[in-house]
Amino acid sequence: MALEATTGNGRLAIVGGRVLPIEGTPFEGGAILVEDGRIAALGPDIQVPDDVERVEADGKVIMPGLIDAHVHLGVHEEAEGWAGQDTNEMTNPVTPHVRALDAINPDDLGFQDAVNGGVLTVNVNPGSGNPIGGQTVAVRCVGRTVDEMVLRSPSGLKSALGENPKRVYGERKEFPSTRLGTAALIRESFVKAANYLEKLNHPGGEPVERDLRWEALGMVLRREIPWRQHCHRADDIATALRLSDEFGYRLVIDHGTEAALLADRIAERGVPVLIGPLLTSRSKVELRRRSIANPGKLAAAGVEISIITDHPVVPIQLLHVQAALAVKEGLDPEVALRAVTLHPARVLGIEDRVGSLAPGKAATLCVWSGDPLDVRSRVERAWIDGRPVLGAEVQGSAA
Repeated sequence: MALEATTGNGRLAIVGGRVLPIEGTPFEGGAILVEDGRIAALGPDIQVPDDVERVEADGKVIMPGLIDAHVHLGVHEEAEGWAGQDTNEMTNPVTPHVRALDAINPDDLGFQDAVNGGVLTVNVNPGSGNPIGGQTVAVRCVGRTVDEMVLRSPSGLKSALGENPKRVYGERKEFPSTRLGTAALIRESFVKAANYLEKLNHPGGEPVERDLRWEALGMVLRREIPWRQHCHRADDIATALRLSDEFGYRLVIDHGTEAALLADRIAERGVPVLIGPLLTSRSKVELRRRSIANPGKLAAAGVEISIITDHPVVPIQLLHVQAALAVKEGLDPEVALRAVTLHPARVLGIEDRVGSLAPGKAATLCVWSGDPLDVRSRVERAWIDGRPVLGAEVQGSAA
């Protein structure tokens, strides 16, 4: 069964410990007050009312729940084989109208793993088999149905350059079977979407028949959601930048294995990079320059990075381990924490609710046994919107 959160009494105080708000100065020995699922107040001098539930956190570390902005939780279920594999709709290379939302199974074992690893928010993506793969969705990691888990839908539109679509359609001897064909197909689709929007904006002629494909791409052209561009190699990243310059949409680079080679160009455009997965072998040509040092190189060049697992490629509970190893290879620790909290929240357009601890934001947070960037540390307690999801009182918890 999917993990269920208990409701609590609506008022909570986490007292003591070291608080890492991400935005703002860390403090020790204070409190975080939670009311009706939101943070009411926090700081070193907060007075705790007598009638609230107290959680003593002396010697612990409290911080926002981690966020992984690129996973396949629920659509690529673990231990289910083909029955739980709904990642790619590879019957057509242009599928902007399909939605990861419609294939997520909250009972996927990975959601419990996420909570155990402190990852309380994820962005579920379609796969990278198609040049245009479909709509992504940002969800909480607990819920009986995906509908009650949703934070933002859609949160982006997935596209792929490079080896994956070239292999899928090349093996079938169908278009597009090359990099130039993939780029041409993306251009053609955006032109069709722009023509569709033009017809909608100039009524008076024949009624325009609805087309869900061009409606979805229209959200990208209107900059309502970002274009989530799967690309590893530097030449594919250059193509991603070129296409975004041509059509003016908000670009996010997913994976970015060789992004450090173009870090200056990426930084000057303000394009965020979701770097990862980092704990994988160099299983194909595109991954020849995979390195745990790459996040530090990108951040040093001024690129805003997020660290991703691409779960189930890397098990989601190892998100903080990837961040810790990136610090070992040169990434600033403060940036590493932002790369698994506030930065991905910005990419997903949900930074007003999660990603940092501040009054008014959702009480989506964790109590760690120690420094989250120490691979020995564990999550001992967790709450989503003020509801306990990890701890002795939670039904179905592994704690």
